[in-house]
Amino acid sequence: MLVQLLKSKILRATVTDALLDYEGSLAIDESFMKKTGLLRGEKILVGNITNGKRFETYAIPAPAGSRTISLRGAAAHMGKVGDLLVLMSFAQMTPEEAAVWNPSTITLAKENTEIIKAHNPLA
Repeated sequence: MLVQLLKSKILRATVTDALLDYEGSLAIDESFMKKTGLLRGEKILVGNITNGKRFETYAIPAPAGSRTISLRGAAAHMGKVGDLLVLMSFAQMTPEEAAVWNPSTITLAKENTEIIKAHNPLA
């Protein structure tokens, strides 16, 4: 049996832009992705803290240091600039692996200016 656990989480990410004319995804500052082990193209669950909407899409890297969190394509309908998001990915593992697993998480300051809290067992 496999169980699904939180792998990576970026909490309180501020949406920096929303681009409707794009083939869908969520662009994330590559430094945030690296800090949490989030991979290019990885499926993510997005919770919009501001409006309560939840949706799935995939992560693509934005330039490191850009502080970008960009809703693209259909995802652009799920929020607006300034909304706060929680971005999560999950991994399947055995119960034995799950017993010792800890996810990599970061919490961002207002407007993604800095990481104010981090837990990174993979770093």
